Amino acid sequence: MKFGYLSQNDANGISPALLASELEERGFDSIWLPEHSHIPADRTTPYPAGGELPEGYYRMMDPLISLMASASATTDLLLYTGICLIHEHDLLDLACATATLDVLSSGRFRLGIGVGWNEEELANHRPDLPFKMRYSAMRERVAALRVAWSEETSSFDGRWDRFTESYVYPTPTNGSIPVSLGNAGPVGIKHAAEYADEWCPIDASMLNVSGKPDVPGAITLFRQLAEDAGRNPDDIPITIHSFGVNEKRFASYVDLGVERIVTFPPTMNLMSTDETLRHLDVLTEIVQKFAD
Repeated sequence: MKFGYLSQNDANGISPALLASELEERGFDSIWLPEHSHIPADRTTPYPAGGELPEGYYRMMDPLISLMASASATTDLLLYTGICLIHEHDLLDLACATATLDVLSSGRFRLGIGVGWNEEELANHRPDLPFKMRYSAMRERVAALRVAWSEETSSFDGRWDRFTESYVYPTPTNGSIPVSLGNAGPVGIKHAAEYADEWCPIDASMLNVSGKPDVPGAITLFRQLAEDAGRNPDDIPITIHSFGVNEKRFASYVDLGVERIVTFPPTMNLMSTDETLRHLDVLTEIVQKFAD
């Protein structure tokens, strides 16, 4: 089992370079950095987990820049956005920035994506994109990025994204960048099964065919949907994001054929560097147990 770690990535917490170095030294295979370019002060969309929005959501730094700092401090650690709110970027800027990070990290970058839950946040970036259309727009954006990354000159003409014949450089190290999709609801899981290179849901949001929380059932459903889409489900790695430290639960994910578990801070409120390092001490013991 591989293990990753998701940081709040706030300016007053542990630096992404130090965190990445610590993770690589401790046996983690990946660092995951989240994204919220801003949180609208007049927010009406409820926090999906319930209650007040934790302070960490208000303080996130840019994940692509932070992952570049992480890359410079490591040699093998994989660099994931966890996740990039794919509609909150200009298409060609995102194609260039992600490819640049991939090239400068020698092909270690992975683009974890999602559509977001905060309607007001999306509206500030894309007043043209209705919130209910964000999934279909995501499919189109992934297609546009793959075209921009992989062809000598490229163009795209979609409903939400379009650009004329252009040179878009640099090109990713391995010809493209793997796209990891985190959605696990009834709509999102179909998108992941149909075109994601990897599926990376949060375990608490994984639903079976009847819509009930059920990790094994959700994995079975995902693999069936991949087959229905004409894909080999064995070719689509599954990473599970899991809150809390539960070795029994982690072991069950091993039995389900999950490739990686991404662990979280104990709280999404702000944490100091020392607090993060102490939490990593606890997680490192588990990582080493599963490695052994």
